[in-house]
Parts: sequence; C-alpha cells; structure tokens
Amino acid sequence: MTFSIGIVGAGQFAGQFAKLFRAHPGVRAVHATDLLPERADQLVAAERLAGSFPSYEAMLAAADIDAVGIFTQRWTHGPLVVQALRAGKHVYSAVPMAITQEEIAEIIDVVRETGLTYMMGETSHYNPATVHARNQIAEGAFGRLFYAEGDYVHDMDLGFYDAYRYSGGDNWKATASYPPLLYPTHSVGGVLGAWQTHAVSVSAIGVPDDRGDGVFDAEVSQFGNDHSNATALFEVAGGGSFRTNEFRRVGYPSHIRESRFRFFGTEASMEQLATVSFWQDKKGATDISELLQPKPTLSPDDPSLEHISPALRDAFTSGSAPVHDRSQLPAEFQHLPNGHEGSHHFLVDDFVTAVNAGTQPSVNAWVAARYTLPGIVAHESAKRGGERLAIPDFGEPG
Repeated sequence: MTFSIGIVGAGQFAGQFAKLFRAHPGVRAVHATDLLPERADQLVAAERLAGSFPSYEAMLAAADIDAVGIFTQRWTHGPLVVQALRAGKHVYSAVPMAITQEEIAEIIDVVRETGLTYMMGETSHYNPATVHARNQIAEGAFGRLFYAEGDYVHDMDLGFYDAYRYSGGDNWKATASYPPLLYPTHSVGGVLGAWQTHAVSVSAIGVPDDRGDGVFDAEVSQFGNDHSNATALFEVAGGGSFRTNEFRRVGYPSHIRESRFRFFGTEASMEQLATVSFWQDKKGATDISELLQPKPTLSPDDPSLEHISPALRDAFTSGSAPVHDRSQLPAEFQHLPNGHEGSHHFLVDDFVTAVNAGTQPSVNAWVAARYTLPGIVAHESAKRGGERLAIPDFGEPG
C-alpha cells in the first residue's frame, strides 16, 4: 500500500522531511503548501515534489491527499491537526503536540473517533542515549530506575535569532519569546521514551531574562513571557522523579549536542554530556561515547543548507549512531541525509509504516500527550512561583 502526503509549512525543516517522504516506498506522492506560496513552490522545485496547493484548506479538500505533515509555527499545531483529522487525513505533526490541555484532549478525542493515524515527530525518542537507555531498561541493567534528567539546552545566540527572523518576519521578537516549558518534548520525550512511565506532578521555576534586547520581554511577547530559562522537577507514576532543563540563555555548545540525558538506577547509571557519555555501575565507569556518536550524512556546506544558520546545521546533518538498529528502514534511506542525531529516518518510517499497516506509531497521540502536557503544566507552575501541580494523564492508546 502507498499513500500521498501534503507538507504544510515549507520552512527550514520541511525540505529535509519532504525528501524522506518522497523517497519512502510507502509514499506515492508529496505535495506542499505555505502561507507564502513562493516558499511552497520553491520546495516543490528543490525536492521534485508532485505539486503545491494555494492553501491548507485546498489541500484538505483534495481527494488525492491522504495525509498531511505539519511543519508550521510551534503554537499553531493543535488546531491544524484537528482540522486535518476531521477532514479525514492522517497527521504527522512537528513538535509540540499543542500548547493547551484542551487542544491535546481534542486531538485524542478525534483520533479515537476517526481511527486515523496521528504521530508527533519527537526526535529525542530516537536520540542515541534514549535508544541505549531503553535497551538497557528492557534488559533490567539499571536495576530499579528511580531518577532521570533531560536537558534541551539551546542558546539563542547559536542560530535561534536567525531561525526566528526567518519564520517570524518583522514581528519576530514577539514569537522568539516562546515559553521554554511549552517546548518540552525534546527533554521530556528523551526521558519517557526510555522510561516507560508518565509524569503525575511537577514543580517548576522560571528565570526572567535580563539581556534587554526585546526578546523575552513580557511587553513585547505574544505569550506575555519573560522566562528564557526554566527547570522542572516531575514526580512519576510508580515512584521516582525526573528533572528537565529548558535553557535559551546558556554557555553550552548546543551546536554540538542540544539534547542530553542521564538515568540513575539502583544497580547502574548512564550519563550523556556534550561530547562524552558513560555507563557506570558500582565497580566503575565505561566510556560509551562512540556507541552514541552520530555519523554525519551531509556536509554542513551543502547547498541545500544555504538558508540555515551555520549554528543549526548539525541538526540537519547528523546521522545514525552505532546503537541504532537500521534494519527496519527502507533501503532508499541508506544514503539520504538524516538529522537530529539519526532520528529523522526512523520518524518518517514509523509514520509511513503505521499509516499503511493500520498500527499505532511510536509517538502516537497518547504518547505525545505524555511528552507534551507535563511541560504545559510546568509552565503554569513556574508562573505560580513553583507551586506543585498535578498532571492529568490520558492513558494508553484505545
């Protein structure tokens, strides 16, 4: 079986995923649309896609479009996903799933009602550290896991100013202030992608920004947000906790590794830093850096990356690590660019396989909720000075 997919939002990442969808043997055709029609046409030409649509509504009305891939601004996903599902389209959505609990609940309700496939493309689910921790947890190597950490440490100076100018236009400062805790899935997803549990409560602290450049200025912010850094401590079901950091002003080489993880159990632990990683037990430590090191699949000077800030190009060029099992992937992906530490190939294949087989993808609506809602509640906790708040759970897939 094959299906057709429409790319919604022809921004910087859309091209990388359009290329993979077009190459996948389970996809028949790829189209595009964007609020700026010239960007959609440029994407069609660059990736040799089947064509473009003048609007999202026109794409959803097309009988020969079976699914959509949403790559729009991060606060727009919830309503666009529901609109697509109600139009009878399967949905692949960039992160986050949504920005309110109500939006998440509606997505889950519509997925349940329609039986359509929904997947959130969370890259940290296939981060090499997450994959290795998931494997070790399955084998019982940690003993009882009781604590973990997930960090998304990406400084604004390392590419984010350029990215927000590209996507936000003249009003870019209003959206560059997007609250860090409302973009939680790279940190939460890396922890829960390995540890099969969910968060039940949180206390969070936000740090007001002091750069004074109009970004993270509550008076300028579309979101009324002045927090550039935030830390959240979560309680998990079954006992234990994990901590996440969402940092946008930080002295850290986020162009080398923007997400990193640590796991602690009663018998062993694992720690991933910017350039090194270790497996540890009560006898000593073993360097596992090579096992978790992605191999490049594209030169950072490749012409396809000319519109992307050099500080962001690693996210478009990093490929699989030795820990990744690529046996499930189509042969057509073997020599294609990857990204986000080898995750792009797995994410596209997961979605295509789920649509064609009628199965649940790895990060389905219920898993996506568990990766996203903790951050939404954490943001509210930070606004309340760290008040501990309960996190609702939508359960397992129906």
